[in-house]
Amino acid sequence: MGTQTENETETGKAAETGSDSGDRRGAEPEAGAAVGAGAAGSGTTEPDTEVEPDTEVEPDAGVEPDTAPEPEARVAHGVGQGAAAIVSAALGVVSLTGSWLGTVAAARETLVGQLETAAGAGVAIQVEEIYGDAWRTSALWGGLFALTALLIGVVVLARPAFGTPGAGQAPWIRSVAWAGVALGAVGLLLAVLKYTDVLLGLPATG
Repeated sequence: MGTQTENETETGKAAETGSDSGDRRGAEPEAGAAVGAGAAGSGTTEPDTEVEPDTEVEPDAGVEPDTAPEPEARVAHGVGQGAAAIVSAALGVVSLTGSWLGTVAAARETLVGQLETAAGAGVAIQVEEIYGDAWRTSALWGGLFALTALLIGVVVLARPAFGTPGAGQAPWIRSVAWAGVALGAVGLLLAVLKYTDVLLGLPATG
């Protein structure tokens, strides 16, 4: 009986040991599966660190684009305005000093007066026909040059107000244009005074 009891006890211990080892073996795969799932989960939950390239930002509809002229356009406008200002000043000088056209026109009027005046005409008629008309013709041409210089100078000064916004005007262009306006105004005034015989009129003939 004692031997049977010891065998039963050993058999029970062996059974318990087998069940414990079986439980441990069954738990190990579950733990491995849990670790694998955690690793897989950690691999799929990493944040996306890739940076997208910069995209062009479209301008707002309410914001007007930059309308400043290009440097080449500014240079072109500056060249044209500068040339016009110089022409204005030159024509103003010509109106004061005389021109080839005015000289030729005055000489022609003198010749016409000599041909049309009778040989026996009085002194007053000869002076008027030969010299008076020639002087007035010279004054007329001087006035035309002066008026042209005045108009060109005014157009150059007023051009920025009607041109491209933001396109400035060089100071020297404004200075030359103002010189043309001044010379044209003086030349026009002198031409009017000369044409009306207020300035340098014909001499009295008695």
